[in-house]
Amino acid sequence: MNKKLLILVILTQVCLTITSQTPVLTNDSARNSIDILKKTVEDYQHRFDILEKQIDDLLWFERLGDVAFIDKVRLTSSPRWKPKDQNDRFAENKLQFYSYVFIPKDINRKKKYPLIVLPHSGIHANFSTYYYHIVREFISQGYIVVSAEYRGSTGYGKATYENIDYGGRENDDVMASRNYIIENYNIVDSTRVGIVGWSHGGMISLMQILQYGDKYSCAFAGVPVSDLENRLASHDKSYSDYFTAPYHIGESIDENPDEYLRRSPTTYAKNLSKPLLIYTNTNDNDVYVEEVKLMIETLKIYDKKFEYKIFENALGGHGFDRIDTKEATDIRYTVHKFLERYLNPPKPFKSQAQMRKAAYGF
Repeated sequence: MNKKLLILVILTQVCLTITSQTPVLTNDSARNSIDILKKTVEDYQHRFDILEKQIDDLLWFERLGDVAFIDKVRLTSSPRWKPKDQNDRFAENKLQFYSYVFIPKDINRKKKYPLIVLPHSGIHANFSTYYYHIVREFISQGYIVVSAEYRGSTGYGKATYENIDYGGRENDDVMASRNYIIENYNIVDSTRVGIVGWSHGGMISLMQILQYGDKYSCAFAGVPVSDLENRLASHDKSYSDYFTAPYHIGESIDENPDEYLRRSPTTYAKNLSKPLLIYTNTNDNDVYVEEVKLMIETLKIYDKKFEYKIFENALGGHGFDRIDTKEATDIRYTVHKFLERYLNPPKPFKSQAQMRKAAYGF
């Protein structure tokens, strides 16, 4: 039974219960019952997400266990940027979050290996086996990979979901995961660290390389969210609702433009000091090409040296270089070759065919 059908069944059961127990409802009591029903369904949604995440975690070990040591660790980062309750004496407690660690099984424990920081995409999403083939590509070249389930991720309950800090302290979580690996694994070379992300993960890649350039050797940002003013102007109200939610910013961009400016990579374009590669696609139906072009043009205004490519109607739209077609993997090969120049992995790919065999077995 899929998630939507399960929610419908629960909703029907609750409605039947209310109907059977309340022969006659006044307008006020009906509204109250509906509000209770909505809250019940919303709470169940988070429980379903937890179950989904636990199942997907098993798939990581099942599908990647032949080539990688896999771990999932619990770390701490900065507190919530805005306390939910000003009277909460624990409001300054650092938030806890999970992070995935992938280490090639064939490593030499006496040597040092490059690190890939791989933040997941999605405004409310998580690091799922959607990235399985990509992680396998990194592992086969001898990279160590870390991916933070930063605040706002799904699969960890309502509190984590509502700790969302889009463009803000989610970046602290990603940095904390980077630092954890370097501080605790002596096989990691702290001078060879790259960050790779797509979409929201691409936004985090930009924010990391622009705000903490001294911590990274290079960055790849695929179809990155780049400018919230541009993005909100081109998307419908359902997108802005993520930001105006009371547990997030709680204000619109018109009410508090500076806050949205603070959360936009374009604001920090002048800081670029490390190699950066940006990919975008003209038929991207999520992060529109115009938004990414704004990032590109802003970097040019500051006379920054970086690489980029605008793909023309590449198949797959928003996910054009993350899917499993030959066209997509050939494009992804160019990303690996960019990273290779700055991170020097021990076993770099020599051809697209070698990369596909590493990821897919054939």
